[in-house]
Amino acid sequence: MITDVRVPLGHHQPYSSTYEQMLEKVRYEGAYPTRERAEEAVRLILSGLGRQLTGDERVDLAACLPLEAARVLTAQIPDAQPLTGWAFVKDLAARSGASLATTRWDTGSVFAAVTAHAGPDLITRILHQLPTGWALLFGQAELNLAA
Repeated sequence: MITDVRVPLGHHQPYSSTYEQMLEKVRYEGAYPTRERAEEAVRLILSGLGRQLTGDERVDLAACLPLEAARVLTAQIPDAQPLTGWAFVKDLAARSGASLATTRWDTGSVFAAVTAHAGPDLITRILHQLPTGWALLFGQAELNLAA
């Protein structure tokens, strides 16, 4: 006899140790009370980033991230026109129902972990691809791309 055993909604599949480490970094950077709250931020921000990145930078970033994070990033179809950094934060706040301040905080916390995985060279390439305002989200001074 075959039974239909359902996994409780609160039960997650075990994650890779690198994804767990990423969540712990986000939890620490964002001072989140739980790993679940950190994971909510990771999923929201990486989904949004996946709608902005294209080309080699998207592929290279996905290759640097833990598999679970890469799947969130690459599951999104890139928008035809990328948003400025501030428009990105406003879009995510509207999608999540969170305040702009909370969304900006979440973005910085997640991007600190993304930077740790990607390294400065890839982040620089990503920033060159995106419109203005993104460098600040990654905790960097805005680049002068006209030079």
